[in-house]
Amino acid sequence: MDVLRGVSFILDAGETVALTGESGSGKSTALHLIGGLDRPDSGKVIIDDVDLASLGDSGRARLRRERIGIVFQQFNLIPSLNVQDNIAFQSRLAGRHDTGWCALLSDRLGLTPQLRKFPEQLSGGQQQRVAIGRALAHRPALLLADEPTGNLDQDTGDRVLALMLDLVAETGAGLLMVTHSESLAGQMSRRLHLSAGALA
Repeated sequence: MDVLRGVSFILDAGETVALTGESGSGKSTALHLIGGLDRPDSGKVIIDDVDLASLGDSGRARLRRERIGIVFQQFNLIPSLNVQDNIAFQSRLAGRHDTGWCALLSDRLGLTPQLRKFPEQLSGGQQQRVAIGRALAHRPALLLADEPTGNLDQDTGDRVLALMLDLVAETGAGLLMVTHSESLAGQMSRRLHLSAGALA
């Protein structure tokens, strides 16, 4: 059974796009394919002129590490690392760690007082801000966010999204965000709606 059928779109640098749809419509699958976490059975996913389907597991992992930032709903922070090291984690893996940029991100995200704390010592909103900082620390070309405010109350979620949009604008990254929220989708520059695996 096809999860996605004939889905085709272009996301430009600096553009913010909301991907909406009912549960089971294929949103998370699309995000996983674009992020190189899954491999398509057919079709192409092209990022910076590179077809992900032409890459093996290690090639997709390298592209993801260097060119893509991912913000998960469940945060996925590393419990044994403090806030500062969690933020720096992907940029160090990518060989593009910039201490000044990480410090600026921490400041913009309101995390400077928390840098020595560990994830379990943070609120949900703080953990999500750490996850956003980590995803942007290596200055990705593309930021993917899967329900990034789904575990937060509305006020905290609105603040987190506003920060993410500001930082994406500063870096010039494209943003594709899966969301069920009409309010959040309305703050993006464009919306795509999936229904039964196809763009409606």
